This record gives sequence, C-alpha cells and structure tokens, in this order.
Amino acid sequence: MSFRNTAEAVEAWAEGWAVSRGAAEPEPRPWGFTIDVGLSQHVMRHVLTTADEATVRKITESATAPDVWLKAFVPPETLTPWLASGWSVSGGPSFLMSGPLRVSPAEVPDGYRLRTWNRAGVTRALVRTADGAFAARGQIAATGFTAVVDQVETDPAHRRRGLGRLVMGTLADAAAGQGAAVGVLGATLEGRGLYETVGWRVLAPLTSAVRGPGPVVA
Repeated sequence: MSFRNTAEAVEAWAEGWAVSRGAAEPEPRPWGFTIDVGLSQHVMRHVLTTADEATVRKITESATAPDVWLKAFVPPETLTPWLASGWSVSGGPSFLMSGPLRVSPAEVPDGYRLRTWNRAGVTRALVRTADGAFAARGQIAATGFTAVVDQVETDPAHRRRGLGRLVMGTLADAAAGQGAAVGVLGATLEGRGLYETVGWRVLAPLTSAVRGPGPVVA
C-alpha cells in the first residue's frame, strides 16, 4: 500500500500526529486541517494539504494570537514571502516521508535494553543502557491502514550504533501487528538519512511557521 498523492499522506499525518500527541481531532478545512494542541508554546496548528499565496496570506493574517503554527508542504523560500507580519519560518529544512511497515525481528545491540508499551493507541519504544541511562526512543500511532512515526530521538553519545534502526524496526513491527501497512512522518534534515536507510522516501518538503508573541507592525 502507498499513498495516491501528497494530500492523502498529509491527511494521514495530521490524523496520526494528533493521536500521537494527544491533541484534538483534526478539523477539516477547505485548505487542510486545524488541530487544537493546547500547549503554551503550541496552541494550535494549521496543516495545509495544498498551499498557495492567497491561502497562506488569509490564514496568517487572520491568526493574530501567539504560538499558532502552520505546516505547509513547500520549501521555506516559497513560504516565507507568503506569511503575514508577525509570522516567521521556524527550524531548518524538513520533509514529509513515507515508508512500508513490515513485521521484522529487532535485534538489540549488546549493552542496551529495549522496552515497548502501548497506551491510548500509541506504541512507544525506549532504549536504555545496561545501567538504565537514556539512549533512544520513538513512538508510533496506528490509525487503520496507516501509522505516524513520531519523536524519534537518539542521544548524541549513542549514535551510529544501530539504535535508530532498532527503534524504527520496533515501531514498524508494532504498527504492522495492528494492521497498518504504510507509515508517514515529518523528518528533519538529520533524521532523513536514518529513515532513508530503512526504506522510507521523501514525498514533499515540509516547512513550519509560527506566529510570534510580538505586536504586528503596521
């Protein structure tokens, strides 16, 4: 199974991300989805299935409260001039990626311990050292035939030891066991390399923008 188009992948990503983070159900909009997140620095987010200057300008001009986020699947240099005053691009280059979810045994490297658990539809994988120190983690939310991988992280002191692949394989195995066949995620430039090594591919660029706390300058 694969996504027929980017818009379908974006919809799956929005739904699974909301489950993974415990956010509100995505509300459909003519241009995509709005998700109430409810955090002090991430009150809500607008996820655009398609982006054009008129749509982005309308959304960012009407959203004047701070800590509202926008996710668009265009390069930063395309999105930046479309943003209204008070908005700015946040973070470096990111990507919407997709990959198959296969059941495959995960081999834990010597000196590490792996624990997994599932709560509220989200499976989490935690890798620790033999003495219990944090080494790596990740989580996945399965929503039918699709699943969203989220918050994959490896401690810098434990990189290049196969822990990222271990986490990804463990999460894919868990979601496949729940009936999911294809995964989607938002990747940083650094994370993209890991995901490509396990068979994932880039579907589109992903750019984040946020409404700042300062006043709008006329």
